[in-house]
Amino acid sequence: MVSSGWTFWRQGQRLGQQLGRNRGLAALLAIGLGVAVFLGGCSADQIRVNSARGSQLVVAGVDPKTFNYLLSQEVPNVFNRIYSGLLTEDGITGELSPGLAESWEVSPDKLRITFTLHEGLKWSDGAPLTADDVVFTFNDLVFNEKVPTSNRDALRIGQKGLLPQVRKIDDRRIEFISPEPFAPLVRAIAGGTDSGVAILPKHILEKTVRETDSDGQLKFLSTWGTNTDPSKIVGSGPYVMSSYTPNERVIFQRNPYYWRKDAQGNPLPYIERLIWSIVDSGEASLMQFRSGDLDVAGVGAATFSLLKKEEKRGKFTIINSGASGGASFITFNQNQGKRNGKPLVDPVKSRWFNTLAFRQAVAYAIDRRTMINNLYRGLGEPLNSSISVPNPYHLPAESGRIRVYDFDPEKSKKLLLDAGFKYDNQGQLFDADGNRVRFTLLSVAGGSGNNQLEAQLQRDLERIGIQLDLQLVTFNVLLDKTSQSLDWECIRLGFSDPDFDPNGGTNVWQLDGRLHMFNQSPSPDKEPIEGRVIADWEARMAQLYAEGAQTLDETKRKEIYAQTQILAQENLPFINLVNSLSMVAVRNDIQGVKPSLLKGTFWNIYELKRAKS
Repeated sequence: MVSSGWTFWRQGQRLGQQLGRNRGLAALLAIGLGVAVFLGGCSADQIRVNSARGSQLVVAGVDPKTFNYLLSQEVPNVFNRIYSGLLTEDGITGELSPGLAESWEVSPDKLRITFTLHEGLKWSDGAPLTADDVVFTFNDLVFNEKVPTSNRDALRIGQKGLLPQVRKIDDRRIEFISPEPFAPLVRAIAGGTDSGVAILPKHILEKTVRETDSDGQLKFLSTWGTNTDPSKIVGSGPYVMSSYTPNERVIFQRNPYYWRKDAQGNPLPYIERLIWSIVDSGEASLMQFRSGDLDVAGVGAATFSLLKKEEKRGKFTIINSGASGGASFITFNQNQGKRNGKPLVDPVKSRWFNTLAFRQAVAYAIDRRTMINNLYRGLGEPLNSSISVPNPYHLPAESGRIRVYDFDPEKSKKLLLDAGFKYDNQGQLFDADGNRVRFTLLSVAGGSGNNQLEAQLQRDLERIGIQLDLQLVTFNVLLDKTSQSLDWECIRLGFSDPDFDPNGGTNVWQLDGRLHMFNQSPSPDKEPIEGRVIADWEARMAQLYAEGAQTLDETKRKEIYAQTQILAQENLPFINLVNSLSMVAVRNDIQGVKPSLLKGTFWNIYELKRAKS
């Protein structure tokens, strides 16, 4: 999951917390197991040699899937380091402050927003950055229906999903015109690369949306893949990519044309180089951090006790920011449509997945407390809401208004029996037509502490007679199945929620949203789906999110989003699991760290400093 929307957490790692998160499809789900920040590619000797050439940070990342910002569907990614939005969102307070725009003005009727760019802005290649780039980014890219991007979802306004108009006033001023009042409009447009839209270079990309390839597709869709020389990718953020070695590392260098300066007029960022190393082993990352070759590490339940004992000797501090932002879940493919006459989901299984009592029975069968005690070492809480705990709009279970699925296998069995399912004398579950209840859970190989969580889900469902088969794949395979082929039955994943406004989740709840994965509409460039069915509660969720965005009164907005959480927890498009603590270990000589539950540990990387030893 791509900005302007929630993102998927990529399982097995916890990288999104180190460098900030981008909104869109997918990300890191460490589930508090300590399979944390990874380091690979560079040897320790290489890193130490490079360190002598200037200040740097060594962090861990995953192999990029694309260098095209609008096509990205995962976090962590490179984009919040190489791009800027019109405004900047403070990771602690959520307040908006100048970004590429030095100021903005909202009209009294709340329908017009005028942004004024800083004078003398430049792209990383030295070309001028002007209002033409802003208008191009929105009108030619984000609003282009031929470009499959989640950025568009958060900017759809009202029940009709209309998009704002964007026009250039002069070289430094741009006006956005909304068809009706839209509470999150400023943030959705301009809240930086996390909450808004990153501005892209017209002088580089314009021709890619004017030309098509031999298949009739926009050339933009094949532009800036990972086979592109990263030094050729033009941005406006604090860093530029200087090199990329697949499966090894991405190296970023300070952008000499970055627009931001400190109070004394010194150019930012302070730190010259960022090394993002790529490996696939949590054990290796822990070893590298403990040996001093990694500057930051996500801390999970399995590694907390070990690292806590080493804080003084290792010259680092473990920062506990509290409940993490995001949601871990399982979800069923409820899409009843067909593609080329073939059902996306086996009709027998589709009937199960579209039966509310079945989904509720599965929810009651999951032993979250055992999951927390055994896998999270007690460092987590059951998750009971579709809006993450740190979000100001979160409706807690303690309110008594939201349904809670405490572990109760007997209640599960009763729900199933009342819905027409049957048990044989061996306790195996069958549907009313005699079909054995058996389906496949798709998940990322190596995630969740070597897939211990998936193994527990398998045992939990066995208690109520369901046979759960595990299919463990790479993240990219999983991403293709959820967003392209739609060939899956049940998935274990997570959403990252980097937003202070619930409208950031609209790409999950809009009927054509790019993360409406439990009943996904096809991408414009994919084969159509015939016979897709929209449930009443599903349509109501989309309607509530539209109403929440239209409502300007904050008290009324909170109640609308409370209703969305109640409705989601009742109907279970996503069966939520556990919310882990957000903990990270950071070297003591890194100054200016302000951990954010929603934005990550290094969301303010442009102002971090490295103390001289």
